[in-house]
Amino acid sequence: MKSFPLNAIPGALIALGLSACGRSTPPAPPAATETAATPAEGLRMDDAALRAAGIRVEAVQASQVSGSIRVPGEVLDSAYGTTLITPRVESLVVRRHAKLGDEVRAGAPLVTLASVQVSDAQADLRVAEQEYRRVAALGPEAVAGRRITEARVALDRARAKAQAYGLPGSASGTVDGQFTLFAPHAGRITQDDFVIGERIEPGKALYRLVNESAVWVDARLAPGTAPRIEPGHDATIVFNGKQLAGKVLRSAHRTSDATRNASVRVEVPNREDILHAGDFVEVILKADGEDATTHRSANALSVPVAAIVQLQGETVVFRRDAKGAIEPVPVRTGETLGERTVIREGLKAGDTVVVDGAFKLKAQMLKSQLGEAE
Repeated sequence: MKSFPLNAIPGALIALGLSACGRSTPPAPPAATETAATPAEGLRMDDAALRAAGIRVEAVQASQVSGSIRVPGEVLDSAYGTTLITPRVESLVVRRHAKLGDEVRAGAPLVTLASVQVSDAQADLRVAEQEYRRVAALGPEAVAGRRITEARVALDRARAKAQAYGLPGSASGTVDGQFTLFAPHAGRITQDDFVIGERIEPGKALYRLVNESAVWVDARLAPGTAPRIEPGHDATIVFNGKQLAGKVLRSAHRTSDATRNASVRVEVPNREDILHAGDFVEVILKADGEDATTHRSANALSVPVAAIVQLQGETVVFRRDAKGAIEPVPVRTGETLGERTVIREGLKAGDTVVVDGAFKLKAQMLKSQLGEAE
């Protein structure tokens, strides 16, 4: 595991420890507070220097970690409440009835299109209706039963063809080829991708209609954690200081190749229209309806959340060896349970790490690297 030596900054971190003792007190000899460091050993601070700098260390031990799981998540449109409004036949856009951002009711007109194929279907339907009415009115006394049956079959075919194009099952009285697409349910228009006069191919999405009364949130968890979250478990979504209650729909059965995370999908009622697709949120997952001890990771190494910092693109903790030398060590983290984060790689049981004051060490390191620390 790669580490980041502090060879370049021992003076800066020693100054951090001494500054906490007050500027009026002359510095004690180096042997009284910390042992001098060689470039290969990094910075060494004894217990007195650690206390003076406000830095606290503790040994990492394998134990059972308890608490709610807090993970990042992304809001998605619920596929169960989303409809793509598409024509079923090649057509031209004639008129727009709704635009991006509109809230529409079920059955509201959205767009009027025109098509030669639809004109043919309208004409066929009109002829078939008229012919069937004519032979049916004459009755079996004047028309053979076979002729009535043929007229009925022709009408059924014309209706099926019209309905396949999205038309009603009866002739409208015109054969101009124009037809209107209507909203199948209430919702908001979140996609509007066409212009008047555009030629539209079958299946092209003109509108995306979303019922935002409920949304989905995909929470990203460590692969070993996701299987322990079962459908029906409670979840809390935190966004802009507000908390919304949700329920787990399902857990993923494969790990993402890109992120190496698994996802848990949560359904969240969105009555106040707070959440929208693309929002990033925090997800607090609970199991079995428990409050304080929601989840446990048996015999796991863990550190307080405050012990973990980002340094030079790596997730690190500051480890102190038996001689007092402190260095940043890259780690691979697991789930965060309560106030502690599970460590998957980078530490072993018995390692001593900085659990309070890690950000002070990081700040002094960055200052030293920029030549700002004395």
